Amino acid sequence: MKLSIPSPFVFSLVTVLLLACTNTMADRDPILSKIDLDADPPLAPLPPPPAPLDNPITQAKADLGMKLFFDPKMTGDASLSCGDCHDPKQGWGFNDPISRGYPGTVHWRNSQTVVNTAYLGKLFWQGNAKSLEAQAPIANKGAVAGNGEDDVMEARLRQTPYYIQKFREIFGTELPNLGDAWMAIATFERTLSQRDTPLDRYLAGDKEALSETALKGKELFEGKANCIECHNGPTLTDEKYYNLGVPRPLEWEEMGLNTVTFRWEAYAKGVHEKYYRDWKDDAGLYYSTKRPTDVGKHRTAPLRYLAYTAPYMHAGQFYTLEEVIDFYDEGGGDNEFTDGTHGLENKTPILKPLKLNDEEKESLVVFLEEISGDEIRLKLPEVPPYEVMPDVPGLTQARAKRIGLETYLARAAQQ
Repeated sequence: MKLSIPSPFVFSLVTVLLLACTNTMADRDPILSKIDLDADPPLAPLPPPPAPLDNPITQAKADLGMKLFFDPKMTGDASLSCGDCHDPKQGWGFNDPISRGYPGTVHWRNSQTVVNTAYLGKLFWQGNAKSLEAQAPIANKGAVAGNGEDDVMEARLRQTPYYIQKFREIFGTELPNLGDAWMAIATFERTLSQRDTPLDRYLAGDKEALSETALKGKELFEGKANCIECHNGPTLTDEKYYNLGVPRPLEWEEMGLNTVTFRWEAYAKGVHEKYYRDWKDDAGLYYSTKRPTDVGKHRTAPLRYLAYTAPYMHAGQFYTLEEVIDFYDEGGGDNEFTDGTHGLENKTPILKPLKLNDEEKESLVVFLEEISGDEIRLKLPEVPPYEVMPDVPGLTQARAKRIGLETYLARAAQQ
């Protein structure tokens, strides 16, 4: 029997009928008619950090991941580590507007905090990594970030006896491999969750956890200021994409190296030549989707730990929370992707002038600062050194020379 494929007209007709039936049911059903389809998820306490089934959280794996996070062996020239762009003393991020880059380069976006990233389904401002396991290699191997090569980074781990032992104990492998290294780093990052904050305690029933001023700020956050429209749920982000009209970063106008990086990133992401020559700003989500309606959109940033992560926005355009609130109070801004310069008017219609007075703005700042909780500081681990096991079978002088260990063997012979 031959199946008949309905025409697009039939599909359209069915869709219209279904919508009509749905609307009729909603009109007649008192329960369905009360459903707010645009309801924002309420603020909520953070649950325990989730983990994928193939990478459960264990203390041993987290300890190994911490070593790797701060070990420069996991980048190109072994001069910087994950911890250099995600510094515990800088909110587990980087407190310059645009993050530092691989030696000889600069980055092109603000470095976001690692804290509470366990709860996110979209990593990076462009949302192009869907898990911490996927995020780690993108960062460590990115040309203006870690610039690492797989074989080189893996070889370094295999020349470190500490890692040989730990990977064998934790993953059961004879020698370390990079796939397991990314899993260990992701596990460590999942331990950087901050669940005991004044906001969590307040939402759990402790009505004294937030100050009176912060509670006024919370009321504004959920009401007049309408911050909760995008900053909602346990993580205070809807993980959607918006163009807020944030201005172009000054660095791209004044610093040659920043302009080189921006141009290279646009080229590497496959931007059409016309856009490559004409666009002067970060096209955001467009680099992934190539849809004109996505030009200039970036993922909503989480607001937890905000007090320690200045400056703000995707290129650090604002240095203080006061500047951020003033920006939203004015209804956002304009850039070349919102003002029609390129035939694009992609500014989100959510933004409207708020008409907040100074006292209301101060209350919002206090709320955002108090919900950040205590700063997370850890004692930095000692990075395990390269060594060669004296009893490595088959390690001849010729082979040692090929892998750069002849100096070690010479010292060992003298001893």
